[in-house]
Amino acid sequence: MSKGARTVDIAGNLARVRERIARAAQRVARPPQEIRLVAVSKLVEAERVQEAVAAGVSDIGENYVQEAAAKRAEVREGARWHLVGHLQQNKAGKAVTIFDMIQTVDSPRLAKAIGKRAEAAGRTMAVLLQVNTSGEESKFGAAPEQVEGLLEAVQGVSGLRAEGLMTIGRWDPDPERARPEFRLLAELARRLEDRTGVEMRWLSMGMSHDFEVAIQEGANLVRIGTGIFGPRPG
Repeated sequence: MSKGARTVDIAGNLARVRERIARAAQRVARPPQEIRLVAVSKLVEAERVQEAVAAGVSDIGENYVQEAAAKRAEVREGARWHLVGHLQQNKAGKAVTIFDMIQTVDSPRLAKAIGKRAEAAGRTMAVLLQVNTSGEESKFGAAPEQVEGLLEAVQGVSGLRAEGLMTIGRWDPDPERARPEFRLLAELARRLEDRTGVEMRWLSMGMSHDFEVAIQEGANLVRIGTGIFGPRPG
């Protein structure tokens, strides 16, 4: 563990983040307890992830399958694990044995690969559909106009259970710039429920720099890494 990592007050950071979540929810008359915090531990050592779990974190987010596999073996049971990074099809088999939710399904082909492996493992995988709400070419995710078709495809795959939508807002020093993307995701969720009858239980949007805006627009899963664990190495 690096010297910088040892100086990070994970429990204190977590308490401050929870306070900010509560204030953001209260500003729009939402109960803070309906918002679930996913602590994103990309490049964070297992020892520090365990510290976060001991401080009350119940959901861990990881970007990479292999990194998550190594950490989950070291972190005690009790936390739910979310894949929040892009999943390559050839790693779907490993992913379904590690994660409790895959938040980044963005194509029928990937959905089929996950479903096939989940069925073989004797489980039903909870998934979110990733939407590219900003239109940035650098981001993964289905285009907004493709999401209904993607949901229909996922619904037709055994071994999967669609539970909502996920997006990554555009990065900008001013978090207000991401508000239109968060609002769009919430509108898409309402539209999908009306048209398909499938409950969009989760809206995963908002990270360390913009989660308060995301909560104001309806997020109930927020993915926070540096706000809890401090700056990542490198």
